[in-house]
Amino acid sequence: MKVLMFGWEFPPFISGGLGVACYGIVKGLNNNNVEIKLVLPTTGGQKTDLPVEICPADKIVISETYKKKLAQTMSSTTGKEMLSGIISPYETSVSGGDFFNRYQNMINELNIQGKDTILAFTGNYGRDLMAEVFRYSIIGEFLGSLGDFDIIHAHDWLTILAGVGAKRLSGKPLVIQIHATEVDRSGSSINSNIFNIEKYGMEQADRIIAVSYYTKNIIVNKYGIDPHKVTVVHNAVEKKTQLERLGIQKNLDEKYVLFLGRVTMQKGPDYFIEAANLVLKKIKNIRFVMAGSGDMMPRLIERAAALKITDRFHFTGFLNNRQQVERMYAMSDLYVMPSVSEPFGITAFEALLYDVPIILSKQSGVAEVLRGAMKVDFWDVPKLASAIVTLLEDEKLSKEMVESCKHELQDIHWNTASQKIKNLYHSLLFHNSH
Repeated sequence: MKVLMFGWEFPPFISGGLGVACYGIVKGLNNNNVEIKLVLPTTGGQKTDLPVEICPADKIVISETYKKKLAQTMSSTTGKEMLSGIISPYETSVSGGDFFNRYQNMINELNIQGKDTILAFTGNYGRDLMAEVFRYSIIGEFLGSLGDFDIIHAHDWLTILAGVGAKRLSGKPLVIQIHATEVDRSGSSINSNIFNIEKYGMEQADRIIAVSYYTKNIIVNKYGIDPHKVTVVHNAVEKKTQLERLGIQKNLDEKYVLFLGRVTMQKGPDYFIEAANLVLKKIKNIRFVMAGSGDMMPRLIERAAALKITDRFHFTGFLNNRQQVERMYAMSDLYVMPSVSEPFGITAFEALLYDVPIILSKQSGVAEVLRGAMKVDFWDVPKLASAIVTLLEDEKLSKEMVESCKHELQDIHWNTASQKIKNLYHSLLFHNSH
């Protein structure tokens, strides 16, 4: 069985939560004898350690013959309907009409050049992200036309249009895996273009994989998708730690409480800072660490200054390599994930590998799996502060919680998760052949 998989992040090139999950899935599928052709916007010349075919979109040559065919497809009613369905009619001309025109111009440019073409990609999350997503969909259509695969697998909204394009040209079944939705990321102030891409993709997909029941409920209730179309496959974690190699000793005089993630509304960093303020009124020998970057950072730095806790509250900024992340876990005495809406939360698994006790938001997918973890509602700051104090002061309770959660972790493997995905592939191929 050969899978054409569309990803956006993949270690070592950008390894946020999406990259970590994609790596685990690809490795698990490879171990389960599934052949994968993994398409990424670019690899920046970096190589993976997995024995899979990596296909950087910025190295794919689009033939002259295919460009003409593509231009005809995209200027047809189908192409226009697709774009009109995605771009919200309520958006301003800058985002709605502009995207439509830019996409058409991109197709026209491809056709005019009169030679084979390679499209440019950064693979980042910059200002031109939507244009890159559209360019990536052209690559999806092109690879779909080659048809040398059995099934298509796309990850999140960034790759949905590429997956749908590959399906349209090949007729092969499409699986879309949802790691996070626009509803998770933005709450009530959603970007309707991204929401529409997600909804369109979910409607076009043959099956949807949700990383938790929490996410499945959002897909069903917010996007109006048939629940029978959605299969839940929980994430897992690579169970190897490098604590001994890093040689890190915990500070015995002070306790470190860690928040690690994007400093955005979705991750609840403002609740973390308010809880820290309450805790520091009771216990002094604690340092709170916020590791990550995001649009809320300036406001939170100002808030820490206003609360007069900057001597005990530290902002590291973005940790740009794996060793820095591992060092941060190894130094910590408690990990807090106060997410407002967390589809899964692999970081909770990672913290446990370093024997770090965890406090989880009840609004997270990982809370479904780690029944032994301490859980609070993200908005309940007094309860969060109380839980932090309890776990820092009661070492016996902390150790028991870590042991309980690590026992649950023993049954969680990427190979198991990938076997479920492989079974889903088989059921789709069987259904398609009958």
